[in-house]
Amino acid sequence: MGNLLYIVAVILVIAWLVGFVGYSTGGLIHILLVIAVIAILLQLIQGKKIA
Repeated sequence: MGNLLYIVAVILVIAWLVGFVGYSTGGLIHILLVIAVIAILLQLIQGKKIA
């Protein structure tokens, strides 16, 4: 389950970068980035290995 959260976080970060560079999607993409960062922080706090 932790590995799945990491994959989702990476996908959200990539989507944020694409939106930041090429498209104007408003605040939605930034909300997705915050969710990705929270998922990574939860894994770090729980002590699970990310990679």
